[in-house]
Amino acid sequence: MKYPVSLIAALVGGLLALAVPLASAADLPTVRAAMLASGTVNWEVTTIKTQGFDRSHGFDLEVTAYADNAATRIAFEGGAADTMVADWIWVAYQRAAGKDYVFFPYSRAVGSLVVKDDSPVMSLPDLKGKTIGIAGGPLDKSWLILRAYAQQAYQMDLAAETEQVFGAPPLIFKSALSGETAGAINFWHFLAKMKAKGMHDLVTVGDAAKALGLDPDTPLLGYVLKGEWVKAHPDLARGLQAASRDAKALLRTDDSAWEGLREQMNAADDLEFAALRDGYREGIPADKPVDEASADRFLRLMAKLGGADLVGKATTLPKGVFLDLE
Repeated sequence: MKYPVSLIAALVGGLLALAVPLASAADLPTVRAAMLASGTVNWEVTTIKTQGFDRSHGFDLEVTAYADNAATRIAFEGGAADTMVADWIWVAYQRAAGKDYVFFPYSRAVGSLVVKDDSPVMSLPDLKGKTIGIAGGPLDKSWLILRAYAQQAYQMDLAAETEQVFGAPPLIFKSALSGETAGAINFWHFLAKMKAKGMHDLVTVGDAAKALGLDPDTPLLGYVLKGEWVKAHPDLARGLQAASRDAKALLRTDDSAWEGLREQMNAADDLEFAALRDGYREGIPADKPVDEASADRFLRLMAKLGGADLVGKATTLPKGVFLDLE
């Protein structure tokens, strides 16, 4: 069967029109991200990918999931990834050791110490002689801040006057809900689920930090890049920052943007889903430069409480921790 020349021309033109955006997308430079498979940052990077925020800012975000934070760091430090997520205390540790790593904020979400709604514990002194479950280990930053707060507010040595059980976040989640521990400190997304299931804040790390003269709005978690990579690819670094901002802006305001993330969020019910969504939104940092004086005060406290195991040689804020592309 013969077709009119005009129809053939129209079909060829249409195929060429489709091929142009496909070719340009394929030609975009790639930013390789090493991400914790179960990390909440995946909600953001999924949004970046599904909404095309990476492509609109001139790059293709390629995400590889890893089982634990140690694996993401190995991938990043070994050159298999251009970026990962960590807290800036770790970046300060690395810079003080001579590594040119830089950080820009992803989240200021921090923890709290929670108790069951029917608990007789009304304040920190009520925990004397009782057990606290703690995710993250003895150097967990939330635990250290709460220890400093207890000492200042109640002259209480929280570590000496309570028993601590350290474990993985799911274990701390289960033991707190079952009543095996009188209180718990967990990562923010587990805390959101715990509060949805009948627990409440006894004291938040934000309130404790404020009482200690720290800025509770100082973001803790963020994307980490190598300084040499930023110098070689400043436009990609700006693009990654912009894509992250775009994703946050959408997730902050549009409930429908969360529907495609339900499976990743692993929420047991609508109440948990809403708690996780709202917790993420509360943790979105202000779109402004990090206050380095506040960060320095925070680091000094971490150095005092956690020592070299936590901060290495970074007893004060090293110059250049926070990414500045101006």
